[in-house]
Amino acid sequence: MSINGAPAATVVAVDVGKNTAVLSVTDSARHRLLGPVEFAMTAPAVAAAVGRVCAVLPGAAVKVGVEAAGHYHRPLLESTLWPAGWELLELSPARVSEQRRVQGRRRVKTDAIDLEAITELSGWAMHRSRRIWTRTATKNQLLAQLDRCFAGVTLALPDVLGTQIGRLVAAEFADPHRLAALGVTRFVRFAANRGLRVRRSAAERLVAAARTALPAPEAVVARQVLADDLGLLACLDGQIAAAEAKIAKLLPDTPFAVLLTVPGWGTIRAGNYGAAVGDPRRWPGASQLYRASGLSPAQYESAGKRRDGSISREGSVQLRRALIDLGIGLWRSDPAARRYGQQLRARGKKGRVIGCAMAHRANKIAYALVRDQSGYDPNRWA
Repeated sequence: MSINGAPAATVVAVDVGKNTAVLSVTDSARHRLLGPVEFAMTAPAVAAAVGRVCAVLPGAAVKVGVEAAGHYHRPLLESTLWPAGWELLELSPARVSEQRRVQGRRRVKTDAIDLEAITELSGWAMHRSRRIWTRTATKNQLLAQLDRCFAGVTLALPDVLGTQIGRLVAAEFADPHRLAALGVTRFVRFAANRGLRVRRSAAERLVAAARTALPAPEAVVARQVLADDLGLLACLDGQIAAAEAKIAKLLPDTPFAVLLTVPGWGTIRAGNYGAAVGDPRRWPGASQLYRASGLSPAQYESAGKRRDGSISREGSVQLRRALIDLGIGLWRSDPAARRYGQQLRARGKKGRVIGCAMAHRANKIAYALVRDQSGYDPNRWA
């Protein structure tokens, strides 16, 4: 086991909050030696925690991994707080899943927060988000190349990459002359041999577009780039699916599993929220969590007068997106939330205002469920 490729050693993993932090100690054989141990972010408390760590050390090399948490973790990066010879590492949330492979993985269900599961959940959620952003950029590039070699295909099939038939056309018929020569009947049969059922009307539109497509001088190069992009797109799809499977496996070991009882909240929505929140004990209330997302309105005061502006957007982008996504899930699946949204629309509220209102409602529900560890009760939130 290693951190960032370093040799095996005893690992001190530190999860930092605003006023408190929690650490656990794991030896090179992935056995838990101490923790989770919570301590205040003060010099005496840190010294006492270090003393407890020293008492259980087996005498091997020690690596301290401190997860980045805004600016709250920075005091713990001071080397004078730790004994001489200990290696101090600052770990980004996206890379803490690598640290977890060094830590013990025993699943002990207690009332204490499973720091390891939450940390790894955050790592996989961020990994999935980055892959989705990359996939979106790859799709845009792929569509640009497809337009160069098969002009007009998006008129016959608007969502080329969002459908199986579109992916088949991009992979096999980037040369429109090949599709035009194949014809409607043979194209339907060609797709059926690959397990895809194509309606004749859709096939007729595609073949007609192929027969009227304008030739492009850079089509040969575009088809080669298109083939490379399709391979990259398939690879990204596989990585996203693997990340989603990891999130589904980790979520039951965290306090955020209770969110799955809410209509419209599946594994990905609950996992993204859990990854953005982290240790829920860091947040004294739902209002602080909402302000941290940047969805609360900016306030202006002058000469004793105060007014609220638009949302501040000063906070965690990851948390803001997670709350908005939870709000969308409520709007689509929860009758009470839908009625609330319809009331706002009837009062003339714009879509963005309704979206923030749904996120605010979702924030209160999610915080209460995680805090109380109780399932969703529609009557309570009606």
